[in-house]
Amino acid sequence: MGLPADITDRAAADGPRLTGSDRGLALLILSHLALGCISLICVALAYPQFHIFFRQEALPAAIVSVAAFAVLAVLFARARFSFGYFVGYYLFVMIAGYLWLNSFSQFGYNHRLSGLSAAASAVAFLLPALYQPTLPRLLTLSPQAFERLLTWIVLIGAAVAVIGAYYNFRLVSIGDIYRYREALTAPTIVNYLVGIVTSALLPFAFACYALRGSYWRAIAVIVLLLLFYPVTLSKQAFFAPAWLMLMLAATRFLDLRLTVVLSMVVPVAAGVLLFVLFRYGLLPERFAMPFFQLVNLRMMTFPSLAMDYYNEFFFGHDLTRFCQISFLKPLMTCPYQEPLAVVIYKSFGIGGYFNASLFATEGIASVGPLFAPVPALVCGIVIAIVNGMSAGVPQRIILVSGALLPQTLLNVPFTTVMLTNGAALLFLLWYVMPRGIPEQKR
Repeated sequence: MGLPADITDRAAADGPRLTGSDRGLALLILSHLALGCISLICVALAYPQFHIFFRQEALPAAIVSVAAFAVLAVLFARARFSFGYFVGYYLFVMIAGYLWLNSFSQFGYNHRLSGLSAAASAVAFLLPALYQPTLPRLLTLSPQAFERLLTWIVLIGAAVAVIGAYYNFRLVSIGDIYRYREALTAPTIVNYLVGIVTSALLPFAFACYALRGSYWRAIAVIVLLLLFYPVTLSKQAFFAPAWLMLMLAATRFLDLRLTVVLSMVVPVAAGVLLFVLFRYGLLPERFAMPFFQLVNLRMMTFPSLAMDYYNEFFFGHDLTRFCQISFLKPLMTCPYQEPLAVVIYKSFGIGGYFNASLFATEGIASVGPLFAPVPALVCGIVIAIVNGMSAGVPQRIILVSGALLPQTLLNVPFTTVMLTNGAALLFLLWYVMPRGIPEQKR
């Protein structure tokens, strides 16, 4: 399989060498991978109870595996921005993290097979996901109809917030959410609506209003998103408004591809710096470790670590054959009655939930490492179709309105993100929205 057409077309136009900006981006990506490895060493020093280890004798093998995988950075240096670029980069970094952890893992599964499978799955996903096909436009809303649609989205969001608050509403600090979240109860349909509204609909409305200069409406959407935190007691609901505004501000001054890379580099670098200051006694633990635990451990390490856990578990247990997908489970015989997140977490004795990406769930858990690249390829093709659906939409709208999905895809199965988190609905909105919408100048 060759490189995607949009990448090879640029190569033909620009010559065999990368442009200056492409080379700078490639260097930043390589620096990010090196920083990620340093972060994983810090995490291993701080949290060995999560089966995260670092040993000097395994360091050369870890460096070689990540360095070989880093060749794929050229894809991101050459490709144009798209939603597939955004998602693909996050998953690329996650796989690099797993290859590093795989070199130090003390679990007993076939590490060589699983490492090769992870790298092949990344390639299988990225090649189609970075491609931007041309799709026919079968339906386009008029500007007037689109304006009414945005109003309805905000009204629906407000209604769902009120309904959610009727069932659950607690004002607690971010550090106390786990004490109360298990007690939250609401009908399944309400939980679905909350996920769709907060992950897809309201971010879309915010991006459209903000980038057209309708600032008061954009602020109203942000306030509405904030109201979902006491309803869900989730970290995403707490940080989503700030994240959307940061991404909006970044896209005003930076290239979109650079924004994607920096959105991961900056938090990881800050966490590593805080950890070093703490280790050398220059900063108290209460100032350094909460950020390091949230960003470097939970947001960045856990998605990679999940692949280590899933490989260990499913090398010795029955594969799911996709029976974990909610609408398939009633139609199939399934060896697991609880959600996979619960099964995995209980198996390793650390309690709670351990969600994982498409590479762990649709891949390792469903078909095993040998065939894991196949579902990765299918998911990549779906993302390529999404790139075609969003063709002609202002790229800043794509980045800002989709800003919550890449992080979600690191921790949630692909099918769940598409349905429960409303990604499919967001993609449909990109497809039907009018092109040529006036955008505030950068």
